[in-house]
Amino acid sequence: MIVARPNPVSIALRDPRALPRWTFAEWEALIRQARRANLISRLAVLLDERGLLQDVPAAPRAHLRAALVVSQAQAEAVRREVAYVRKALTRIGADIVLLKGAAYLFAALPPARGRVFTDIDILVPASALAEVEAALMLHGWATTHHDPYDQRYYRRWMHELPPLLHVTRETVLDVHHAILPTTARLKPDSAKLLQASQPVAGEPGLRVLAPCDMVLHSATHLFFNEELASGLRDLADLDSLLRHFGGQAEFWQQLTARARELDLARPLYYALRYTRHILATPVPDPALKAAEIGRPPNVLNRLMDALFLRALQPDHPAAADRLTPLARRSLYVRGHWLRMPPLLLAYHLTVKAFRSEKGDAS
Repeated sequence: MIVARPNPVSIALRDPRALPRWTFAEWEALIRQARRANLISRLAVLLDERGLLQDVPAAPRAHLRAALVVSQAQAEAVRREVAYVRKALTRIGADIVLLKGAAYLFAALPPARGRVFTDIDILVPASALAEVEAALMLHGWATTHHDPYDQRYYRRWMHELPPLLHVTRETVLDVHHAILPTTARLKPDSAKLLQASQPVAGEPGLRVLAPCDMVLHSATHLFFNEELASGLRDLADLDSLLRHFGGQAEFWQQLTARARELDLARPLYYALRYTRHILATPVPDPALKAAEIGRPPNVLNRLMDALFLRALQPDHPAAADRLTPLARRSLYVRGHWLRMPPLLLAYHLTVKAFRSEKGDAS
């Protein structure tokens, strides 16, 4: 049994009904850490949906109401931007599979409520990648990361194009052809994800991943990523998805079976383990037992607990202990290790270190 270190944000997510009784000092800590975790809008929505926002003290309530306005404006902006993307890709005749935040929004799923958006992610077949990029460029999107090494890094080894930036709206679009790099140790079949994707009601040409695949993608994105600055936000997304889909008949059995089929048993194991212990997600015991197929050896499991229970805190000094920086650095290296074979990883980190030193010198 692991014990997650409590922090104001995870406590609030677990029991928002208790928030109106919090002291001013507790509210101050919560607002600061929730903002750093990109979860202040989510908390505002939870309180608003329960009719509790008016009971919050005036000062924190002002922050929460402002966060609601920001999240609503961002949701509208994402809807407009997806319309532009769909228009740009109409002529190639390929459906667009939305990922992560945009998928939650268009599928009207709970994680979309109060979510902060930084970019839009889509999944297309690898065979259509060049045609998709050309069509987007004709409509104002331009590639970023112009350094030749960065271009080669993305196009040869990664699961996505270099991020595309629109030249007038300055919005960012990530075009994926897989959910993990081609060099990663796990090999989920993108064709299976695309084949099982589902149409968005009332939105011709738009699709989202199937429920089990959506959960597995979210888990893979979080637990195989090298950057965890928004780790608690991503964990909250998983919590929300699992609570929503968990009420469907056979979901838990299908989820573990699909994880085995897609070679994603390990990220699913971590997802169920840490959502349950940090956010009290109601994961049934049989589902936890079935997910044990992805459990690492005991020594590694204890090490991952020590790392993730620190890194899945808000990225704020008040939520850190003396080992938190080491945990975050270790998971950064681990994320690259899982995505690249050793020689390629050594080469990549050497290039990044050399470029960092050059930047510091200049």
